Amino acid sequence: MQSPENTREMLRIAAEAADAKGGEDLVALDVSEPLPLVDVFLLVSGSSERNVAAIADEIEDRLHEAGHRRVRREGRSEARWVLLDFGDLIVHVFHAEERVYYGLERLWKDCPVLPVELAEKVAGE
Repeated sequence: MQSPENTREMLRIAAEAADAKGGEDLVALDVSEPLPLVDVFLLVSGSSERNVAAIADEIEDRLHEAGHRRVRREGRSEARWVLLDFGDLIVHVFHAEERVYYGLERLWKDCPVLPVELAEKVAGE
């Protein structure tokens, strides 16, 4: 297990990457209690398959640049629900329809929601 500070830094990097590619409705859930091998789920919505793929790729690239190794990736070819497993952080990038259908927020409703911190955008960006 990584330190909680390292996991929060991974969450910050992933959230900023998702936001940079138009990711919407970012929700981070602390799943460390029910899942001892994972600390955080980050849920992100994209508006189209192309957008979902771009968000997933950007998250993967930025976490890799920061020295974090991806353990597993699933769903990239369909780009309706892409799962990126970085060990303590698992990112779910959904097409908006899939997110509603699978309802992970409902399934994990007993888990605490973590704040998602994004850098302030400067006017004109």
